[in-house]
Amino acid sequence: MNRTVLKIEGMTCDHCVHTIEKVLSAVPGVEKAEVNLKQKSAILISDRPIDTSNAIFAVEQEGYKAIVIS
Repeated sequence: MNRTVLKIEGMTCDHCVHTIEKVLSAVPGVEKAEVNLKQKSAILISDRPIDTSNAIFAVEQEGYKAIVIS
């Protein structure tokens, strides 16, 4: 299993969390996306390496900012 951690800026509520989980789950290769409002982060779980630029783009399309932290 591969794990990628993103820092997410701009989340303020549970609706934000659900929106980001939904778009990240749709990124090719992502098996599961776990978004944490308190930590302002998202963990992407995948069976294979994912293109993080696709994940960042998906988040930014929803009006948030994302960067890879690990």
